[in-house]
Amino acid sequence: MLGLIQRVTQANVKVNGETISEIGLGVLLLLGMEKGDTRGQADKLLHKVLNYRIFSDPQGKMNLSIQDIEGSLLVVSQFTLAASTDKGLRPSFSSALPQDEAHFLYSYFVEVACRDYDPVKVATGRFGTDMKVSLVNDGPVTFLLKS
Repeated sequence: MLGLIQRVTQANVKVNGETISEIGLGVLLLLGMEKGDTRGQADKLLHKVLNYRIFSDPQGKMNLSIQDIEGSLLVVSQFTLAASTDKGLRPSFSSALPQDEAHFLYSYFVEVACRDYDPVKVATGRFGTDMKVSLVNDGPVTFLLKS
């Protein structure tokens, strides 16, 4: 399971021109799922996302987590993160989790995020939909997490 996290001052998701989710200060998580990914890996990745210290403390060091700052989390499914780009000039998606399984795992991830963090602070994209994601990356600060 792959999670591309970006520290943001704001982010939103639009579908068909309508804003369906938006957050202020927090983390935009682009979530990619590969064959063999499990709920256990989702749990580990969520723990990492919620506790990864990417926000500045009063001394300016990246020492605070999203939980420490009581920030928001926007979770967006990102099929293309699972692409293999090793050969040629066209990505291969053979390692991506099939859509039905990925939808189940994405839903599980969001459900646990709402339970373990704060459902008011967790926003989502719309799985399997063409979305327009806008963000203001703070820093910029971006990390690729794996579980």
